Amino acid sequence: MRKIFVQICQSLGLLPNLEVKVEHFQKYSPKLGRNVKVDVFLPKDFYLRPRATYSLLFLNDGQDMEAVALKEHLTTLMNNRSICRVIAVAVYANERRMIEYGVASTPDYKNRGSLANEYTRFITEELVLFVKDHYNLSQRINEMAIAGFSLGGLSAFDIAWHHANLFHKVGVFSGSFWWRSAPSNDIDPDADRIVPHILQFSHKKEGLKFWLQAGTEDEKDDRNNNGVIDAIDDTLSIMTELNKLGYNEKDIKYLEVNGGKHDTNTWRTAMPDFLSWAFGG
Repeated sequence: MRKIFVQICQSLGLLPNLEVKVEHFQKYSPKLGRNVKVDVFLPKDFYLRPRATYSLLFLNDGQDMEAVALKEHLTTLMNNRSICRVIAVAVYANERRMIEYGVASTPDYKNRGSLANEYTRFITEELVLFVKDHYNLSQRINEMAIAGFSLGGLSAFDIAWHHANLFHKVGVFSGSFWWRSAPSNDIDPDADRIVPHILQFSHKKEGLKFWLQAGTEDEKDDRNNNGVIDAIDDTLSIMTELNKLGYNEKDIKYLEVNGGKHDTNTWRTAMPDFLSWAFGG
């Protein structure tokens, strides 16, 4: 009924149409030593409402935003008043994706993620300030979130976990929580996963909330032969560790997509659930 009421009001011109537009930037990062392509998704009336407040969403793998229909989802959900006003900042990856994404504290056993610390500093020290200053948002932000897909989801989780003073929520689509400090071994195939290890020696970050998604066809591997594919098993392990730290169902949302694969089609389907969780209510 609410959506029908909103649609009628919009058709009568009683509510603004919050169509989303995209602005494109090339920002040089001293931390990364390269130009970074960034797309910013804004409500069309952004410049007409200088006092409006917004939630801010940062996303890894900005090159995939068309494939996951971010612009369309934001437009629909904001127009239906299903979510608040959101500005999304999508950061493109390039050929260095495997070394810039990962866990900032340590590379994996193949030295992947060796620039993850620099990428984290780019997001938290350079890009956040650039967006706030460029759009005059410092006093107009309700909260900030970060999200990503696959390895970009691992990166988003790590950034949020270590910068809970900046980010209030994190979304992980098919996260690469298998990321490990040593090759898998037959004696203990679940050993040496980096993020569970970090959580085991950490403490609860008050106010931080988690949205975690996995698909039943994310992969076929089942390294510990428990009948659950690794993508789901690894995600559930993260939830277990978070529970041990004191997080509960109010802090964690888990979405398991039946038939979901490790691809943008699945993530496009899951995107409205994440956006509604992060910015609805």
